Amino acid sequence: MLCTNYKFGNANAGIEINPTVVTEAEGNDIAPEILYLKVWELIRKDYVDQTFNGQDWNIWKERYAGKLKTLEDAHKAIQTMLTSLGDRYTRFLSKKDFEDEKQAINAKLTGIGIQIGLDKSQRLIVIAPIDSTPAYKAGLMPGDEITEINNDSTKGISVEEAATQIKGPIGTDVTLTIARGKETFKKTITRAEIPIKAIAKGHAKYIKNNLAYIRLNSFISQDATKEMKDAMKQLSKAQGYIIDLRDNPGGLLTNSIEISDMFLDAGIIVSTVDRDGYIQSVVADEKVVSDKPIVILANENSASASEIFSGALKDNQRAKIVGSKTFGKGLVQGINKLDDGSGVNITIAKYLTPAKVDINQLGIKPDIEVKLTIDDYKASKGPWFSDPNNLPSKRKPDDGKDLQLVKGIETLKEMIKVANNNHEQKIKTAEKAKASL
Repeated sequence: MLCTNYKFGNANAGIEINPTVVTEAEGNDIAPEILYLKVWELIRKDYVDQTFNGQDWNIWKERYAGKLKTLEDAHKAIQTMLTSLGDRYTRFLSKKDFEDEKQAINAKLTGIGIQIGLDKSQRLIVIAPIDSTPAYKAGLMPGDEITEINNDSTKGISVEEAATQIKGPIGTDVTLTIARGKETFKKTITRAEIPIKAIAKGHAKYIKNNLAYIRLNSFISQDATKEMKDAMKQLSKAQGYIIDLRDNPGGLLTNSIEISDMFLDAGIIVSTVDRDGYIQSVVADEKVVSDKPIVILANENSASASEIFSGALKDNQRAKIVGSKTFGKGLVQGINKLDDGSGVNITIAKYLTPAKVDINQLGIKPDIEVKLTIDDYKASKGPWFSDPNNLPSKRKPDDGKDLQLVKGIETLKEMIKVANNNHEQKIKTAEKAKASL
């Protein structure tokens, strides 16, 4: 399998990491201006947009000449310079932020277990609670707006600032003010170590009619591929598979490629296009864990690595997608470690699906659309794991209420029927050919 070493930017800011280390040196003895110029040079040679958002990049080289006295000065100048690109995924990482990202890839975090982001109105929202975490147990839901953190307004706050305020030592509390529809309420949640699992306990199981259901909630864990292989082995006798990627914000590029490759015996998985227009493709090998029919459930919060997987299986006619259009995040980023232990994320390319479709800001359209209304959510007809009326532990995936899953099951049954008919026809054709010899 041919594979690039780059990683894909996460739609929800700061959970997907595949560090490209610029230098191993760490310390506070580097000259602030040298640190600034190193970042300027990285952007000059690697940034995907060679117009640099329509500006003369050389102006920034001398912008702070002789003015940077401390590393804090350099960090602020770097942030200002990167902001000029108009790309929120190209950003500066403090030393703490860089260490937090390394912890994420090692599947260990400290906090309450939510993925957060800013919506189009710049409101701080919950993208998804991570299964079995304090936030999950407290009943936080995708789409909840966080209006206050410890009674401080979140208006104008960045995702990074919010994450810093929400995280903290194990055993300490954080109070969030939540707006959900017309209701506003407070939740005090105790922080804990957050294990990052790709497939939570009980989320890989047989459901009705010998079908298998697997909810893959993220691609971030280093063990995601192994977890998926274990799930497929556990469910190997299924007639077909429903892989639920709803509210899956993405994760590691390597995981999305390896898991896609588990179901493809040939064809392109994904392609990257760099600033010079050079296209590099990742191609599937011939080994598959199953050739049974697959339905993928997706929604507007299925992003990044989720879209790589969905696009790979859809474009190769290996699966059908049921649900709603995905998030639309197709940028490739490199994370660079700097001399003082801080870092910088740089958008270095974009990705294309196997059909050469650029889905950035557009998303992937489902084969079968099942749109959900606010009333559907209120009536517990949305994803079973984000029911406003019940904790996920009180719901079963195939209880018949989850409209998108119901349609997914119906679609999978039809696919199995067609596959069985095709198999029988092949047998009859082979028998006729044998009889005529």
